[in-house]
Amino acid sequence: MKYAKLNIKVADSKAPYFIGSQVRGAFGYALKSVVCINPTKECNGCESCQKCLYYEFYENKNVYHKYRFDFLLGKSNYDFDFYLFGDVIGYLPYCVTAFYKLFTQIGLGKERRKFVDFEMQVNGRSCYKNGSLKVLENFSLDIKIPPFEREIVLEFLTPLRIKKYNSFLRYGEGLELKDLINSIYQRQMKILGRDFKKFPYEIKGEIYGRNLRFLELSRHSNRQKVMMNLGGLVGRVCIKNLNKESYEVLRLGEYLGVGKQCVFGLGKIRVEEIEK
Repeated sequence: MKYAKLNIKVADSKAPYFIGSQVRGAFGYALKSVVCINPTKECNGCESCQKCLYYEFYENKNVYHKYRFDFLLGKSNYDFDFYLFGDVIGYLPYCVTAFYKLFTQIGLGKERRKFVDFEMQVNGRSCYKNGSLKVLENFSLDIKIPPFEREIVLEFLTPLRIKKYNSFLRYGEGLELKDLINSIYQRQMKILGRDFKKFPYEIKGEIYGRNLRFLELSRHSNRQKVMMNLGGLVGRVCIKNLNKESYEVLRLGEYLGVGKQCVFGLGKIRVEEIEK
């Protein structure tokens, strides 16, 4: 499976505890200004909307989006990754242009603060220096899975929102390995444009040493004029007796995210070896 990663760091900045809603909304505004060809700037009735990157990322509902923001909570400055997957990777130059326009012309936050001194890297290569953009080629990479480990620590770095029995999990005791595997696998299938199908291998592994808590998060929806809950489970668990297939899916989840609202940066996980 292929991906591209854009990293953005703004040293002289002050970021909110949870940047996902703010950055995603601001990026959407900038992206629309870059790609929209409709003079009215309205998606409804636009004949080009089905071929529009902004429409696909923001207006196309009830789909698994092929991008996500990735960051840590509570950083003092803006420092985040932006992932693209599958057949939208080729649109990365539009995304780079949109972020450039966001930071240098539109501005971020209520103060619309603009920046010139910031870093942008695509897969570790600089694409912005001294106030100008650099054109990069061959920015598609293959996801590489590390060697198999039977026992791991799994960290949930931003809230995990997974539904069981039509309700979001609020307590770590209810989390099962199959919930994680199925969430990641179905996200992979949808990003690849494939129909729903059951995970084709047996899910093996035992969760123990749970240290999870429910973290309340919310965002204000400018479109719906309401506060929306984004809370979920954060913390860590240990998993033993994993089989190779389950391990590889968890590693894939480090790129794709797990659960709901991954585009906002939720469902960020990290897999670590247990030191022997």
